[in-house]
Amino acid sequence: MIDVTLIRDNPAHVQQALAKRDVHVDLDGFLQLDDDYRHTRAEVERLRGERKRISGEIAKLQRAGEDAADLHPEATAVGDNLTAAETKLAELEQARRAFLDPLPNLPDAEVPAGGKENNEVVREVGQRPEFGFALKDHVHLARHLGLVDYERGTKLGGSGFWLYRGNGALLEWALLNYFVEAHVRDGYEFVLPPHVLTFAAGYTAGQFPKFADEVFALEEGEQGPARFLLPTAETALVNLHRDETLPEMELPKRYVAYTPCYRKEAGGYRTAERGTLRGHQFNKVELFQFTHPDASDTAHEELLGKAEELVKELGLHYRITRLAAGDTSAAMARTYDVEVWLPSIEAYVEVSSVSNARDYQARRGNIRYRPRQGKSAFVHTLNASGLATSRLVPALLEQHQRADGTVEVPEVLREWMPSGVLAARSSA
Repeated sequence: MIDVTLIRDNPAHVQQALAKRDVHVDLDGFLQLDDDYRHTRAEVERLRGERKRISGEIAKLQRAGEDAADLHPEATAVGDNLTAAETKLAELEQARRAFLDPLPNLPDAEVPAGGKENNEVVREVGQRPEFGFALKDHVHLARHLGLVDYERGTKLGGSGFWLYRGNGALLEWALLNYFVEAHVRDGYEFVLPPHVLTFAAGYTAGQFPKFADEVFALEEGEQGPARFLLPTAETALVNLHRDETLPEMELPKRYVAYTPCYRKEAGGYRTAERGTLRGHQFNKVELFQFTHPDASDTAHEELLGKAEELVKELGLHYRITRLAAGDTSAAMARTYDVEVWLPSIEAYVEVSSVSNARDYQARRGNIRYRPRQGKSAFVHTLNASGLATSRLVPALLEQHQRADGTVEVPEVLREWMPSGVLAARSSA
């Protein structure tokens, strides 16, 4: 969540930063609420001290065998006042949380204002492939080569699901193996987290309470989904150190996880949405870091470099885009997208989001580090897709297709697919 001290000290800055996301809130009203909360908290602490003092005096008189009856009315009055003050404090705390919890993170200063129309292309890498033959789209190629069974996927799971088969399943598994092995070599600890998470996990990640209706809920609770299917491994990884204080010397902590991702996203019939480009379940390898605030920017560039390296090694033309504030996830302060070129629709599609949440998630999850000297402070959390496959496979099929209808397998995947070529199975 947003640092309350920042709101108190510089409300104008907070208002301006939120306005870049087209979010407008009554900070003056919140500051009045917050002031009432702080005064009430001070009164609760005073009354608790008074109750302790009176209890001590009563105990002292009783030990001396003296009558403490004169203090009982005072003790009762203090107790009643304390109960009333604690009730008010709890109500004010709930009101503060109701205001703060839905607020998105403050975008970094260099993040453009507005929605996706204001996203900025940072660079393009490589050349758009040119073909001297009639281009086939990824849906046609996947069907022709027997890689994806869309119809049976729908039969099994309903709309928005598909089924990898034969070389399609092998290609998917080759990509996942390649990603995991690359990141483990780079020093990331491999994690296979649960696919079912609790409300606290969604809250820490910044998805709850505002975006609770976007996940597949398994059990409902008073605040929202008590248990749900994870929409991305980030939601699990950010919670690994929830309510922990890490020694500064252990930072950064680097993790890589593989999971399917489960999302309430609807596909469509347009080419831009068909096939595996958008669905309810897809595979992704996720990178995550817990870092010292001073190393936060360096870590962000490192994660971007990891994602870029994978796309380069797959021989794909891509670009890097800095997202505008309104297109950046609510929990993130800054995001780069790695987008690959999809020739059939003449557009780029995102295969990795590389994001820095600063201390927003750490505040929600109470994730701190303890320096060698001084007080503990909140860590910074960062994540990157490394990579998602449901959009990567279409780009591979289209960019590496050949005139005879086959598709060349990138060199880095041939450890798992030694033939080097995706071809239709012989009917013989």
